[in-house]
Amino acid sequence: MKDDRGNIYLAVNGTLMQGLELNSNLLNVGATFVQETETAPIYRLWSIDDRHPAMMRVAEGGRAIALEIWAVPPAGLANVLMQEPAGLAIGKVLLNNGETVLGVLGEPFLCEDQREITQWGGWRAYIANSSS
Repeated sequence: MKDDRGNIYLAVNGTLMQGLELNSNLLNVGATFVQETETAPIYRLWSIDDRHPAMMRVAEGGRAIALEIWAVPPAGLANVLMQEPAGLAIGKVLLNNGETVLGVLGEPFLCEDQREITQWGGWRAYIANSSS
């Protein structure tokens, strides 16, 4: 999905979100914030060593995960993705409104032996809960 300027919509669910550690990776390529939303209730979320999350689509046991949509210039998209931690990849994410956008997803190997945080519904809620 693209906006009227040809920017590509990208769903982010962790440290690329506004005010978090890697948000500057989006800002530095001229990306603009579009909206906060949620996925369809078919995803699970893991904390990868409490540094960043990894989201995966699942056949069962999923729920809606909070995320942000950003409009990213096509020339900057590869740059943003190349700076993501190992084990995170681009894929299609189904939103709660039925639309599909590109998004950051975790590869299955990355989530092995990591803490599942699906019950918090998103990375911000998890880090707020784990710091208290």
